[in-house]
Amino acid sequence: MAKLSLNQILKTVLIFIISYFVFLILWIQVKDYYGYGMTLTASRVIAGIKALEIDAVDQDDERVQVTFTPYKINRDILIDIPVKTNTYTFNSPLTLAIMSSLFLFIRKRLRAYGEALLLLLIVHMLFITTFEMKELTTVLMNMKLQTVSQSRIFIYQFLWSFTDNMVIRFEPFLIGFYLFVRFRK
Repeated sequence: MAKLSLNQILKTVLIFIISYFVFLILWIQVKDYYGYGMTLTASRVIAGIKALEIDAVDQDDERVQVTFTPYKINRDILIDIPVKTNTYTFNSPLTLAIMSSLFLFIRKRLRAYGEALLLLLIVHMLFITTFEMKELTTVLMNMKLQTVSQSRIFIYQFLWSFTDNMVIRFEPFLIGFYLFVRFRK
C-alpha cells in the first residue's frame, strides 16, 4: 500500500468528523423507527420459532415492548419482553462515520457499503433475537410451559452476552476493519 500523504489523512479526519455529526443528528431522528422495525421483525421470527403469537408491540422512549402469548396453550397468558433499542443502536452513528471516513481507501464502494450495512443489520438482528430467545425461554420454563433445560438457557445466555458485550461494543471497528481489509485499494 502506498504511503499516505498528510492531505489524505486530513481529508479522512475531516470526513469522519463531519459525517459523525451529520449521522448523529440524522440518527436521533430515525432511531426509534429503526428500533421498532428491527424489534418487530426479530419478534416475528422468534414467535414462529417458539410457537408464540405477538399480542402487542408498544414503543416508549428508548424501548420497544413486545407482548407474546402462547396461543396453543392459553391465550390469557401474556409475556412482556422489553427491548431497549439504545442498547444495540448507540454505536450506529460512529459506525456510519467510520464507514464514510474509509471512502478514499476502498474500491467497489457501492458493494462495500451495501455489505457493511447488511452486516450492521445482521448484528442488530442477532442482538434482538438472542435477547428475546433468552428471555422467552427463561419465562416459559419458569411457567412450566416448556421443558426445563439448563443447557438451553446457558446457550441463549452465552449467545446474548457475547453479542451484547463483544460484538455490539466493537461493531464500528469490526465493520470498519472488514471494509478496509475486504475492499482496500
